[in-house]
Amino acid sequence: MAGWLERIGAIEELDDAEFDAGLVARMEAAARRRRAGPIRFSTPTFKEYDSSELKGCAKNSFPAFSITGSACALDCDHCQAKILEPMIPATKPEMLDRKVRDLILLQNLQGFLLSGGSNRRNEIRYERFYPVIEGLKRDFPHLKIAIHTALTDEAGARRMEAAGVDTAMMDVIGAQETIREVYHLDRPVADFEATLAALTATAMEVSPHIVIGLHYGEIRGEADALDMVARHPVNALVLVVVMPFYARPGTFRTPATADVGRIFLEARARLPDRKVLLGCARPPGMHKRVTDAYAVMAGLDGIAFPAEGAVAVARAIGRDHHQEHACCSIKIGADIGRGPALRASPCAA
Repeated sequence: MAGWLERIGAIEELDDAEFDAGLVARMEAAARRRRAGPIRFSTPTFKEYDSSELKGCAKNSFPAFSITGSACALDCDHCQAKILEPMIPATKPEMLDRKVRDLILLQNLQGFLLSGGSNRRNEIRYERFYPVIEGLKRDFPHLKIAIHTALTDEAGARRMEAAGVDTAMMDVIGAQETIREVYHLDRPVADFEATLAALTATAMEVSPHIVIGLHYGEIRGEADALDMVARHPVNALVLVVVMPFYARPGTFRTPATADVGRIFLEARARLPDRKVLLGCARPPGMHKRVTDAYAVMAGLDGIAFPAEGAVAVARAIGRDHHQEHACCSIKIGADIGRGPALRASPCAA
């Protein structure tokens, strides 16, 4: 039987792709030792999505809200608040309450992501929004709510839990120079692990994120970040890849796809009993196609907004797959382990 490199070489969407043969061989060998389960392709409604293999959902079944609109005091070099721009602004509690209730009534909303820009200490002030979350969870117990926590402490984590937040997400950074130079932040690496410890001490599902190549496109600190995550009982790890087009020209380079793939494989090995997911952010074009192929072959459990060819790679190596119209960090609806066919969860009517 043909090996993986030969099989993916026959996929039309990957005709011009360049793969590291040694890395693909390592992924194939690892898969023989540890058979990967089904992979979940997430297509949340943060942005429009459509491919020849999967269809997006035009409805707001799982939107993202920003409590600061497009404003962020940190103005990190890699992002410059651009990630906030596609989110729905909800700068006052009553705005969030009204918009969520309208979407539940009109579009059968199943859940949402709450985010916002940080202050200069990488904290997001959600306090005045917690009564809204409490009211929404009381009136709509089915509603799934995820939150970008930024840095917080034990009391802050407990307040999120008490309000009814289901899933907490935060960035984990393993290099002090990255915190200082890229984030413009005067906080130690230890504060990121302390936040992780505070969140995992609650009943919330915790899905930390690691940005691969965060230090201007260099691989620096990712191994230490993986160590931190492995020390705590997280529910899932979300990996994303830095996107230099958000940054000032010339400040970032794009990480090599093989370097990204090696981190995928290392994360899978270090967290064998927990979900490892590829999140929304990563460079576009052929880089994304190769990155997503590596994610499938490395045994990651899910991919948000999969590139053309990702479904074909899953089929080529014999992995079951499933589509969900929700954030990759939170599970809604269908059980991903029910069989080999691609089952798209329905869009909100």
